Amino acid sequence: MDIYDSVGTLKGVGAKTKEQLEKMGIVTLLDLLLYFPRAYDTYHEADDTYFNGMDKVKLEAEAVRITKPFRTRTGKTMTTIYFSTDFGQLKALFFNMPYVSNNYKIGEKYELKGKFTKKGKNIECINPVINKDKEEIVPVYSSEGKVTGTLIKKLVRQILERVIINENFPRQILEEEDLISLDEAVRSLHFPEDERKLEDSLKRMKFQEMFSYSMKIMLSKTRRLENEEGISFSMSRRLKELKEQIPFNMTEAQNRVIREILKDQKRTFPMNRLLQGDVGSGKTVVALISLFNVIENGYQGAFMAPTEILAKQHYEEAVKLLGPMGVNVELLTGSTRKSDRLRISEDLGAGKPLLMIGTHALIEEKVNFTKLGMIITDEQHRFGVNQRAKLINKSKTAEVLVMSATPIPRTMALTIYSDLDLSVIDELPKGRKEIKTVLLDEGKRKACYSKVLEEVKNGRQAYIVTPLIDLDENGELNSVEGLYDELSKGHLKGIRLGYLHGKMTSKEKNQVMESFKDGRIQVLIATTVIEVGVNVPNASVMVIENAERFGLAQLHQLRGRVGRGEYQSYCIMVANIKSQITRERLEIMVKSNDGFFIAEEDLKQRGTGQLFGVNQSGHSGLILSNLAMDYELFLKANSYAKKVYNGKHPEEIRMKNEFLKKISRSMNFICLN
Repeated sequence: MDIYDSVGTLKGVGAKTKEQLEKMGIVTLLDLLLYFPRAYDTYHEADDTYFNGMDKVKLEAEAVRITKPFRTRTGKTMTTIYFSTDFGQLKALFFNMPYVSNNYKIGEKYELKGKFTKKGKNIECINPVINKDKEEIVPVYSSEGKVTGTLIKKLVRQILERVIINENFPRQILEEEDLISLDEAVRSLHFPEDERKLEDSLKRMKFQEMFSYSMKIMLSKTRRLENEEGISFSMSRRLKELKEQIPFNMTEAQNRVIREILKDQKRTFPMNRLLQGDVGSGKTVVALISLFNVIENGYQGAFMAPTEILAKQHYEEAVKLLGPMGVNVELLTGSTRKSDRLRISEDLGAGKPLLMIGTHALIEEKVNFTKLGMIITDEQHRFGVNQRAKLINKSKTAEVLVMSATPIPRTMALTIYSDLDLSVIDELPKGRKEIKTVLLDEGKRKACYSKVLEEVKNGRQAYIVTPLIDLDENGELNSVEGLYDELSKGHLKGIRLGYLHGKMTSKEKNQVMESFKDGRIQVLIATTVIEVGVNVPNASVMVIENAERFGLAQLHQLRGRVGRGEYQSYCIMVANIKSQITRERLEIMVKSNDGFFIAEEDLKQRGTGQLFGVNQSGHSGLILSNLAMDYELFLKANSYAKKVYNGKHPEEIRMKNEFLKKISRSMNFICLN
């Protein structure tokens, strides 16, 4: 068995399943081996102490009564099944599962798993499932269509029964860093025996991944400096005129960063720079000035944003600032009309100097830049490495600027993004009012919504953010809609409410955000999908429910959605504070509005992060590792990668060549033999 063979060679994978797997990015057996669980479930044996609605529990139960499905006021179907247990009667509620009654027979016994809540002498549970897992620690895979987690488990077991994964690190480094073998790590990540084994496996695979990532960025920097010829841009005489058009005084930090970028543009090799700036620090105007100089030199510029809302916002700002200077600004998103696409395509093909702003629509094959001089990606962590690479491949000589509003401590950024030069806007525009931040215990929610009501009555708007309750349940949708239901009948009755969550289509999200921006929605209830969002100067309140569930950096990002207008703004964190550590962590947000200070404090508190759990976000192209949370481990892997990359010993040269060859074959950084 060759791990580069197609998944279609596996038993049980027919043509349709193969097609579905390929849509999920699982093309080869290697892809399947690297399709690690996104989480792990462990279930407590049934006990009164665990019937708190939060702990996951296994419970023996006998079905005694099954009701017919009926439709609730919110449009969901609900089926209720009653069970007898050693802990009293169990009332199980099943939403949008009208077929569920077919799975149970009255008088039959089942082992159920779920989150149970004590209600008087009885117990309640929403959507429990019949436990069919043999593992003590149950791997949970992202599933799609007919490709279920159960199928993925079967296919992974099939591969692991027939392959042995060869070690590609020398024994010395394994002993020095206390790393288990590659074969053992892959097996235990899919099917861990216990938590200790899982931690050891994650540590090994993260080290492996970050070693490869470090090799890749070193290779990238070497190629950029040695092999590629860029464009040497001259400085437009109209830059001064443009800066005079800006209706506010730019900060010294903005001016410093513009000088760094323009200096890069004069050089003969392509710029590759990371621009970090706190929320509201003015990165967009810096980007537009940089693009203006490129267009003045007769080239085309591309500015890619992660959402249609953000792309449209950048477009409006660009038209306002660069339109009077005679710059042709175009917008390309998924909803751009066919006739406009055709016109834009003709202009790009003819090499006309213009600024192209858009979403991932910019990376489509049909979009052909013939004279691309500069590429800017906004909120670069939101794009997968493949998406960024596709845009950069449209011109090997173009200047590249990636922007991020997620503050990372400078020393960390210099290491993690060592293939990029670093610019930091560490100053906010003068006269900007500081957002007043308060921390409230859950019991004081009423006071929080009284403040929201007060601001809305004064003509302002508010965000209410609620977390995704649980990754493996429909918690996100239920929590947002549940809060919407509660507030529309309670504290905010009569106020125009709207809601937004990740399960909605792009079109639905855009409609909601446009309604909020236009003031038709006064209070928007959402998940963190609004973390990187549209600029609404009239929004003056940000309420964050269950603030204890968010990291400090994310809380700071959410807070940055308000405070963009002339009005005093407020961030109210409502938290279930069960420990002094939680209180101290959240108090950091109350004390400071400085994103870089918050990032430093966040890092100090978390250390290298909790190993138990898997990061499948793919924002940096990494499957398992979070470069910020696993920073200490990254430093060790990075140090060893430098030794191998620059080594002269035959074994180091062989290892370097082997890893770089494998990295070039796959977008995954975990290299297996």
